[in-house]
Amino acid sequence: MYEVAISVREGAISSSTLLKRLRSGSWKNATYTAFREVGRVIRTVHLLRYLSDAPLRRRVTAATNKVEAFNGFSQWLGFGNRGVLADNDPVEQEKAMKFNALLTNAVIFHNALDIAEIVRQLLKEGWTIEPEESAHISPYLTEHINRFGEYSTHELGIQPEAYDPKLDVDFTQLREENLTSEGFGRAA
Repeated sequence: MYEVAISVREGAISSSTLLKRLRSGSWKNATYTAFREVGRVIRTVHLLRYLSDAPLRRRVTAATNKVEAFNGFSQWLGFGNRGVLADNDPVEQEKAMKFNALLTNAVIFHNALDIAEIVRQLLKEGWTIEPEESAHISPYLTEHINRFGEYSTHELGIQPEAYDPKLDVDFTQLREENLTSEGFGRAA
């Protein structure tokens, strides 16, 4: 394995050529077998670390929940045909998926703008907004969205106000706590 790594580093064999050879999956190939076993060891080490490290499990669960929330929100927005891609053309399938991703991100951005405006209004009214409270607000809100549309054209000529990205909430403490709890602040 060291010889293979050195060969790749020195340019004696390209990584793409190596991957082509390993992709064949021949159990008779000693290099393939060695890399497969190393992969199994790495996977086992990660699994054991996951099982023994409660903070890691919490971080993985939180990240998984965020991804699942995004996917659920995206699927809710792309409700037509129950999410089934009816076209067998890969180009049309890619267009449909990209359109859904664009729509999802646009609605998330709109929700984030609305949330920021509400926070600004609360701050003006004298409310104290703690960073921990803000961290629990999700941009995957659906209650105010009418998927079937209600289109008003009289507002098309109205110029929107310029967006102010400043939000008077100090997230420094929350960021420092997250960095410490995720292990970024300590030596590996």
